[in-house]
This record gives sequence, structure tokens and C-alpha cells, in this order.
Amino acid sequence: MIKTLKNAWAIEDLRKKMLFTLLIIALYRIGSAIVVPFVNSSELYSYFSQAGDNIFTYMNILGGEAFSKGTLFALGIYPYITASIIIQLLQVAIPTLERWAKEGGEEGRKKIERLTRYTTVGLALIQGWAYYTYLNANSLLTDGAQSNFFAAVVIILSLTAGASITMWLGEKINEKGIGNGISMLLFAGIVASLPSMFNSILNVLDFGTVWGWLGLVLTVAVVLISVGFIVFVTEAERRIPVQYAKRVVGRKVYGGQSSNLPIKVNMAGVMPVIFASTMVMLPQTIIGFFGQPPEGSVREWIINNLGMSSVAGAILYLVLILAFSYFYVAISFNPVEVSNNIRKNGGFILGIRPGKPTSDYISRILNKITFMGALFLGIVAIVPILLAVAIPTLHISLSGTSVLIVVGVALETVRDLEAQMMMRHYKGFLD
Repeated sequence: MIKTLKNAWAIEDLRKKMLFTLLIIALYRIGSAIVVPFVNSSELYSYFSQAGDNIFTYMNILGGEAFSKGTLFALGIYPYITASIIIQLLQVAIPTLERWAKEGGEEGRKKIERLTRYTTVGLALIQGWAYYTYLNANSLLTDGAQSNFFAAVVIILSLTAGASITMWLGEKINEKGIGNGISMLLFAGIVASLPSMFNSILNVLDFGTVWGWLGLVLTVAVVLISVGFIVFVTEAERRIPVQYAKRVVGRKVYGGQSSNLPIKVNMAGVMPVIFASTMVMLPQTIIGFFGQPPEGSVREWIINNLGMSSVAGAILYLVLILAFSYFYVAISFNPVEVSNNIRKNGGFILGIRPGKPTSDYISRILNKITFMGALFLGIVAIVPILLAVAIPTLHISLSGTSVLIVVGVALETVRDLEAQMMMRHYKGFLD
């Protein structure tokens, strides 16, 4: 990775893109430090440091602690990610959106992007209102701003503007930077949260005893093993051999060579983890709007037993990751379409008849691969949760998701840089 970055820096065009990307990330971090009016930032940060794991804690990690400080970019890229997921899912249900995505070309892509932007703004307004309601219910606003209509409008509009600016910054990285704009901002936010996460771990470990040092070694070992495991599985793929028949067109012979149909083990990426974590933390978040639940109530049982820092919550989390992995792969990979494309190009899988037998064969392999990928995501996500259950003072139940995102974005960025360098150093027949 370091060698790739060094080689990319030596190319003037790529160096300008990398500098532009760093500039956008710096602007993003500056916006993450500007506090929204009427928000008591110090009280809010203190409140978050004592709160458990909920959907707001998750958004705080993704946004580099901007959420816990009440800054302009408190909502971060979460509205855009949610909007993108919604539009992608609607492409399966709404024929017009599906036609734009598959047959619309450049114009269809622009229409989908425009619809995603509008959806992002709408979601930002809703999430901004929820954020204000959360602050108001827990007395985290400045004096005189409690239940104040003007303060509510200013806070909601400021947060919506911040989410829109964040979306714009990500698009600029796509246009003039090294690409993967939203992923880069997500990467920057999580990396900015790492010092605070490590500091919280160090504060709860007693280094005067052997158990404190053992806890530190165990935490570092889990992180290193997780990174290596993520890299290994992310790069892994199942290759289905495909043979293409020879075709004679005029005096030229086409085809006759062997190829492979690669199927990624982790085809769904981190999306199932984002879906599952949101679903697990949503009940606790909703309950939090109504204050502390009475002792012995159903609401108290949900908070104590179905949260991210409980064994039952970890099991539910794992089940949802498996379910969402199969769902996401089902809507993003169509074995019938792949089978038809292979047949149209004169190809076939050895020992398998073209048509339905080929699609059935690909489906069987896909189901096995999806299970392995989902199991991988589940292991990475719940190991920190189990570690947090064993050591309750460690608030690291969401660190597995963070490591997964950081490593995934780093690998994707390096691959993109290598592809761009290959294009600039291509040696063709002119050599």
C-alpha cells in the first residue's frame, strides 16, 4: 500500500488529485468542528461519553465525533448513505428506476443521482428534527433555547445544510479527486474517532495489574487479527471457469479461449452490517426519546437485553447480518442475467448446459459464497461485542464495523490508484 501511494505521488496528475482529496477532507474536518448555534457542546459531549450504544453512537463514530459535539456536520454522510440505499432498493420495486439504472445510460444515471440528492435533503430534515428533539428532551441546549421555535428552526436547517455540504464534498472528490468520495469522508470520520476510542480503552485498563496489560494485549491482538482477516476475505473470490466457443467472422477467428467468472466472497460489502446495526439500535434509540424507562418495564428489558452490549443483542445482530447479506446479494446479482450474457457471447461452463442449468449452478455457488461472506461479516462485527460483554467498561462494541469500513475503503482506494497508474503506464503495440 505504501509503495502504491509513493508511486502515485510521483505522477503529477495523480498527485494533484491526492492533494485535492486531502484539501476536501481538511474542509470536512473543519466543518466537523463548527458548533451549531443553541447547542451546549460541552454538556452534549459529556452526555455522550456516559451513554450506551445506540444509533446516535453509531452516527458519532461514522462522523468523527461531530455528532457528540453538535457541529455543522453532525449528521455527516449518514443521510446520503441512507438515501443511496433506499434508491437502490426501490430500483427493484419501481420499473422506472430500474429502467433508468440499466437502460438510461448517462442521462439515467444523472436522474438517479438527482433523486438521491433530493432524498438526502429530505432525510436530513427528518434526522435534523430527531436530533433537535433528542437534545431538547435531554436539556442539552443553551439557556433560553429549550422548546424555542426559532432555535429549533436554526438547528434543523443548519444540520440539513451541513449534510448537503457533506454530500457536495463527496461528489467533488469523485469529480476531481481520487474517487470514492463518500467512502473517503467516511474513512476520515472513523479515523478521526480512533484516538478517542483508544483513549477510552486506556482509561479503563488498570496497568498496575497484569490484567490491565492482558486486556491491552488482547485488544491489540483482536484488532490486528481482524484487519488481517478482513483483508484476506475481502480479496478472496470464487472463480467459475467459462469456455468460449470459436467463431469465424470473415477471415478472423474469435473466441476459443478460457476465462473465469469471479464471484467475491464478500460481495455485499459492509452494507449488511450497516443495515443490521441500525435495526438493532433503533428500538433503544426510540425508547431514549421518552426518558429513563421505569424499573421492571418492557422498555427497560429491551435496553438491558437487546442492546449492542449484550449476548442476546449480539445473536440478533448476527442473524440480521446473515439475512441482510442474502437480501443485498439477491438484489445486486442476478444469476439469470449473468447466464444469458455468457450464452450471448458464445460461452458456457464446462459440464453445465447453457440456459437454466447454468443459472441454477451459479445460484447454488452464490448461496454458498454468500453464507461464507455473511459469516465473515458476522464474526468481525460480534467479536468486539463479546469482548465488551466480557469487559463491560470497554465501549468497543461498534469497533468491528469501524475496522471493516476503514480496511475496505483503504483496499478500494489502493486498487483505484493502481488502476489509474496502469492506464498511464500502459505499454501497447507502439512500444
